[in-house]
Amino acid sequence: MGFMKLVLDQYRKEMKQELEDILAYWMRYTIDEKNGGFVGRIDHDNQVYADAPKGSVLNARILWTFSAAYNLNRKHEYLNIAERAFQYFRNHFIDKEFGGVYWSVDHKGQPLDTKKQIYALSFAVYGLSEFYCASKNSDALTAATGIYDDIIKHSYDQKHGGYIEALSRDWNEVDDLRLSSKDFNEKKSMNTHLHVLEAFANLYRVRPNELLRQQLTELVHLFLKSIISAKNNHLILFFDGQWSERSHIISYGHDIEAAWLLQQAAELTGNELLVLQIKKRSVQIAQAAKEGLDKDGGLWYEYDPGVNHLIKQKHSWPQAEAMIGFFNAWQNTNDEKYLQHSLNSWEFVKKYMHDQKCGEWYWGVNEDYSAMNQEDKVGIWKCPYHNSRACIELINRINSLID
Repeated sequence: MGFMKLVLDQYRKEMKQELEDILAYWMRYTIDEKNGGFVGRIDHDNQVYADAPKGSVLNARILWTFSAAYNLNRKHEYLNIAERAFQYFRNHFIDKEFGGVYWSVDHKGQPLDTKKQIYALSFAVYGLSEFYCASKNSDALTAATGIYDDIIKHSYDQKHGGYIEALSRDWNEVDDLRLSSKDFNEKKSMNTHLHVLEAFANLYRVRPNELLRQQLTELVHLFLKSIISAKNNHLILFFDGQWSERSHIISYGHDIEAAWLLQQAAELTGNELLVLQIKKRSVQIAQAAKEGLDKDGGLWYEYDPGVNHLIKQKHSWPQAEAMIGFFNAWQNTNDEKYLQHSLNSWEFVKKYMHDQKCGEWYWGVNEDYSAMNQEDKVGIWKCPYHNSRACIELINRINSLID
């Protein structure tokens, strides 16, 4: 264990430094001194777009990140940023008339896209519950609980189970359910359900009750029954309202992310049989995700088996999830190949994802390792959540193993 302890201690040391570096970037560049909150967009070259819209997902993820960082190391500068994020989110993203949260507001904080995307509501619950854990601000817990209630009341499918993707501002059906332009226009998706699970798990940590435990358990079973493919252990991405499969595309990043998030949620339920079942499936999902690993340690983005097409890009967020997901598989199996995959993912990040000139991580790299410089450094989708969470999660896991 001596050599292993040295390896883990070094990994933890590097994660602590990486977390500081990531958060320093966000504190230095993203504070919107003119309009409040945080700027809506910074491009690849660190140019700030002061008039860019502000997304609820980005702002909820900033709220979660700085709250979680404070919960890890109690640095008050992180709590101060979390407080800023909370105040802006509460004042501008929460729909005070109809409930839920807007998808986006303009740079001055006025409602822009008012559609109720359940994915965004889930991140609101995730961020607000983490902030409550950090601050013990009862208003944050009240807000998190209210948005959770909105998800259950308006999105839950009483007949077929699961959650409808999106609704109008006043909770009526909408024709366009898509989370982004690349998504399928279907009633249910893996991605939304993964983050509903994540949100409910985080809320359960701070406000445990039997109904929420049952809802969390139901979500885990839903993944086992419908979302994890029985054929290949990859996640199925899109479904109609009755859970018929609507997509065959494989998302390696979502596979490895789900592998550990599902286990974490199952462990919260206290159902020992379910935990054993999920641990087994978690390793199977990690093994399936391993198909997307390149020899350089990086994880490819997506693969379409129907036309045998691999998208030869390595986006930043799947590398962060691979760091956690393969570490989790090692903890489940004691098979050191999984620990090596986690370490290799981190080595890939250090070599190819770090923007040595401007800071933070690139959106991703192309097959030839050139940066995807048309993509944002900060934006509706580019946030500090995946990479900061990888650092925080690995620090906590290593602490539990060697301290």
